Amino acid sequence: MKALPLAILLLASGSALANDAALLKCRAVTDVAARVACYDAIPLGAASPAAAAPGAPRAAAPVATAEENFGMEAVKQRETQPKSMQSTIVGNFEGWGPGSRIRLANGQVWRVVDGSDAVLAPAKDVKVSIERNMFGTIFMRVDGTNASAKVRRVE
Repeated sequence: MKALPLAILLLASGSALANDAALLKCRAVTDVAARVACYDAIPLGAASPAAAAPGAPRAAAPVATAEENFGMEAVKQRETQPKSMQSTIVGNFEGWGPGSRIRLANGQVWRVVDGSDAVLAPAKDVKVSIERNMFGTIFMRVDGTNASAKVRRVE
């Protein structure tokens, strides 16, 4: 039972690769045995005469449509962006709470989005790393501590 669908698939794929002109020639043969022999003589995967001709123009690579690229926007964007960046929190810093907005020396503002909080020893001009994990989630890590928070850039 399983062999029949496989045979149909192989037959269909083989005939799809065959030379169209040769198929038309075999179709015109009236004797059944000669017609079958004609079909059997067609090499599978043979190039059509137009494609085999030297100097014949090659088909252009298919251009991806917007529908084919649907959902890949974020992946492509992540591939072109750096995995991390470093900056400093200017001034005194003692930690964060849920929803805290943290302004960096480079002018970016990040908001804590995971509901975490951290109470750190008061420090001035704390260095931080903003890092993207393999799933695209962004975390702010405070240098010199184990403290980190899931963040989202707001400015």
